[in-house]
Amino acid sequence: MKATIDWTGDASFRATSGSGHDIQMDGPPDHGGKDLGPRPMEMMLMGLGGCSSFDVMSILQKSRQDVTACHAELEAERADAVPAVFTRIHLHFVVTGRNLKENQVKRAVSLSAEKYCSASIMLEKAGVAITHSHEIREVS
Repeated sequence: MKATIDWTGDASFRATSGSGHDIQMDGPPDHGGKDLGPRPMEMMLMGLGGCSSFDVMSILQKSRQDVTACHAELEAERADAVPAVFTRIHLHFVVTGRNLKENQVKRAVSLSAEKYCSASIMLEKAGVAITHSHEIREVS
């Protein structure tokens, strides 16, 4: 896996993934940025959410659950001192569908957390306390 990062002025950077996708990152105005994109640590948090959501949906689809939406809400705490690393992250999944089985949704979230999500497992090994929860909403 590869990525490149190019400075685009002030506190702004363009990141390009090895697969050719670009995203603009920027710092907050009080650090010289213009708020043109997410902060780098926000990108890490979003990456964790995307990785785990990908796993959860893949597992639910393989178990033939009729999912119509999957929404992940992440909340993180960071250390007060520099480096302001993540100390705690909570992922909450809201899975919507038809006749979803509680045990299947719980299993998908657990498997992502414990076996499949590389980002989550890597952060946990670095000392970040990561917790998960979920809720099921029935399509009306």
